[in-house]
Amino acid sequence: MIATKDSTKKSMYENVMQQFNKTADAIDLNPNIRKILSITNNEIILHFPVKMDNGEVKIFTGYRVQHNNALGPYKGGLRYHPTVDVEDAKALAMWMTWKTSLAGLPYGGAKGGIQIDPRDYSIGELERLTRRFTYALGDNIGPDYDIPAPDVNTNEQTMAWIADTYMLTKAPSERSNSLNVVTGKPIGSGGLQGRDRATGFGVFLTIKLLHESRKESLKGKKFIIQGYGNVGYWTSHFLIKEGAILIAVQDAHATVYNEDGIAVEDLFEHCKPRKGSISGFEGAVEIDPESFFGLECDILVPAALGNQITEENAFMVKAKIIAEGANGPIDVDGEKILLENGITIIPDILCNSGGVIGSYFEWLQNRNGELWELEEVMYKLEKKLSEVFKKVEGVVIEGKIDWRTAAYILAITRIEMAYVQRGVFP
Repeated sequence: MIATKDSTKKSMYENVMQQFNKTADAIDLNPNIRKILSITNNEIILHFPVKMDNGEVKIFTGYRVQHNNALGPYKGGLRYHPTVDVEDAKALAMWMTWKTSLAGLPYGGAKGGIQIDPRDYSIGELERLTRRFTYALGDNIGPDYDIPAPDVNTNEQTMAWIADTYMLTKAPSERSNSLNVVTGKPIGSGGLQGRDRATGFGVFLTIKLLHESRKESLKGKKFIIQGYGNVGYWTSHFLIKEGAILIAVQDAHATVYNEDGIAVEDLFEHCKPRKGSISGFEGAVEIDPESFFGLECDILVPAALGNQITEENAFMVKAKIIAEGANGPIDVDGEKILLENGITIIPDILCNSGGVIGSYFEWLQNRNGELWELEEVMYKLEKKLSEVFKKVEGVVIEGKIDWRTAAYILAITRIEMAYVQRGVFP
């Protein structure tokens, strides 16, 4: 079963700081820049009231952490989940800074959300909650300052509510150019063709590129997915087109297995009326969730929450490749075990960066008043991701190091250069 928080384990923030310090030591990062990058710029905590369907008023807590904007506006998702807190948001915001830098985008990093389980609320309540949160954020977001996007349990509808609320609460002169305050919007509200599949496509593409670099095919490769939301589904969708076989899926409710292959589209249709749950799917058998990571397979895609693979279960993993569809799904101690066992890890800041690259395209489309066709978007996305992959691969080969370290070196070096060239005010 997908793990929730455990106070005895390392937090995601502890993990991201260990990763950062390891890289800073490796590249002999300027000590002053190291101080700047080791902390967040802003940590916003908001408490706001929302009226429920029954007339009761509840108080909710929302977060927005802005880590760094040396390269451009803050960028990062908003998630609705019971585990959302300021510490996790700090970790996720820092990862976004590295991710946007690695991708060569003119963005910094941010993250946030609301501490709720959205399944407990009606659509009307979620809309009022989202609009009130947007109002509370005020000028802490903006198309040239901080640009949210969908994340866990948020979607294009959430983004449409945010964009509409933001524009309606601004002066008339500001409204016409505020549509790109968020990305991941519905197509009819300024969204980008293909944005829905961009993250999953990126996960798939990095897996494919890794196999190609090893002169291998994806045909017949068996893979397992943790999390069958947007990222898990689209990753599976593209992998099976290349002949790979999905044999197991795990979510918060069940773990299903079929050694002959799970029908990706059938499972997707099964989840729709069940709020995303894979439980009860007839095309596979339910198995013990504790056995999931130990299944015999070629590729493991953790695409749910952070800190899923730790020193307690890393030894079980039999996959040869782990592609991080989620942010921070492997903690530092778990990663040591995996690397010692010869497992290749495609790190989150590379593997799932298709989403933020797609967001950049949407942001540009809105700013320039353009409309891009799906074929153009997918071509640009594949080109950009392939370029970044090759850069990371070059550092891996040259330095004889793991993929995460290589990706971090490239990401942090780019930010260091920006500070060296611009200086530190005053």
